[in-house]
Amino acid sequence: MSRIANYPVVVPGGVEVALSADEISVKGPLGTLKRRLSFDVIVNREGNQLTFKPNGNSKHANAISGTTRALVANMVNGVSKGFQKKLSLVGVGYRAQAAGATLNLTLGFSHAVAYKVPAGVKAETPTQTEILIKGIDKQLVGQVAAEVRSFRRPEPYKGKGVRYADERVVLKETKKK
Repeated sequence: MSRIANYPVVVPGGVEVALSADEISVKGPLGTLKRRLSFDVIVNREGNQLTFKPNGNSKHANAISGTTRALVANMVNGVSKGFQKKLSLVGVGYRAQAAGATLNLTLGFSHAVAYKVPAGVKAETPTQTEILIKGIDKQLVGQVAAEVRSFRRPEPYKGKGVRYADERVVLKETKKK
């Protein structure tokens, strides 16, 4: 049984929630997010709280009610506070530079990598070896960070590559004769 659906989502001041039959829209100071709702979930608004109940006794309805509650909580956090991921570049000559909607990366290849940042996400480079990815959609911010990291994953012998700021890379010992 999903227990996360039992906890209500508190809607802070400055955030508006609009419920329709099959869609929820959350509007806040940072932007607006919309999501289609499953027919297996009943969403109720009581004051400044949203509650989620499964529509029926099926396993799927129970599971999707917890998932929907988590997604809506992330939407409320996104439009009020926003999300960010921090990446760091480790390696000699590895650099990043944000130019508008393009992130230019020099990662030791024979060519520079130009990554076009999708709409709704902003990439900043406070230093040449740090990348901040910010946005209101948690899934989109995480996906962009994963795509940037995939250009040069941290290798296991020296740890060079693009990594999350809080990521620990376990280094292997080199082969010996």
